[in-house]
Amino acid sequence: MASVEDNFQNNNNNNDEEHLVCKKFEQIKKEDPDIATAVAAIRALTEMLVLSQAGTMMELNKEINESSKQLQNTYDKEISLSSGVQIFIRYVTRTYADIPDFNEFKNMLISRGQKFAQMTTISRQKISNLASSFIKDGMKLLVHGESKVVAAILTAAAADHKRFTVFVTECRPDGSGYSMMERLAEVGIQGTLIMDSAVAHTMDKIDSVIVGAEAVVENGGIINRIGTYQIAMVAHALNKPLYVGAESFKFNRVYPLNQSDLPLATIRNIPLSTDRELPEGTIVLNPANDYTPPKFIRLLFTDLGILTPSAVSDELIKLYN
Repeated sequence: MASVEDNFQNNNNNNDEEHLVCKKFEQIKKEDPDIATAVAAIRALTEMLVLSQAGTMMELNKEINESSKQLQNTYDKEISLSSGVQIFIRYVTRTYADIPDFNEFKNMLISRGQKFAQMTTISRQKISNLASSFIKDGMKLLVHGESKVVAAILTAAAADHKRFTVFVTECRPDGSGYSMMERLAEVGIQGTLIMDSAVAHTMDKIDSVIVGAEAVVENGGIINRIGTYQIAMVAHALNKPLYVGAESFKFNRVYPLNQSDLPLATIRNIPLSTDRELPEGTIVLNPANDYTPPKFIRLLFTDLGILTPSAVSDELIKLYN
């Protein structure tokens, strides 16, 4: 019996072809739970390139675009996936114009895609090295829920023998703060879990806020877990710096004007976790993400360097051109 890959290569099963890239993506995420979603998507597209039986640049380009659309349509709530795919597609388009030989073109794309596979670790290391110098002995830090980048920053600071205190928000509705507490405990960092509604109460004692991002948008603002915006406003009101840790493949060419202008990929409701029964007909508004404008962000720690929010647009131009 033919495997899924055989079906793809022989074009005998259109349904398997259509979903193979998604199966690859799921497999990569399962094998490496810490891999960034955007990088996992690029790796899946690269594996599709390896399997491709296309004989011309146009055919190969068509296959890449179809696989990219399949990923984005299937995981349409993952804005970081969309960012990574767009950057990879842009690279394909640019390479397509620069390299006329088909075999050289295909090999170049595969090589480039494989290099992307190393980006998660490399990017987080660069970010951690930059951000660690902003953490001093005795500081009290506030983080919002679970962020792999923020965890890497704190781990690097602890490895430098810095002593600091971390307050972690519960981060409802998904409660990712509990996972962040476990992640920090694994590397010997003591954390204090607080309710989301206790942020303003706690902010007086905080020296700095560090958050991750699901997307960094054109004006230097961020889209992140719900609650980030209100944390940023409280920090701003009390003159506490808010820093963002984010990989450059999360830079996205969107420009939200307000909370009603978020891209479709970020608009979703997460089930409310409660044992209480609500009256029939009750409407529950439980969004997963919000938008934090750039005026509330002091600096962004990225693998491209330490950026002010105003510098993001220039970096986006470089990434996509």
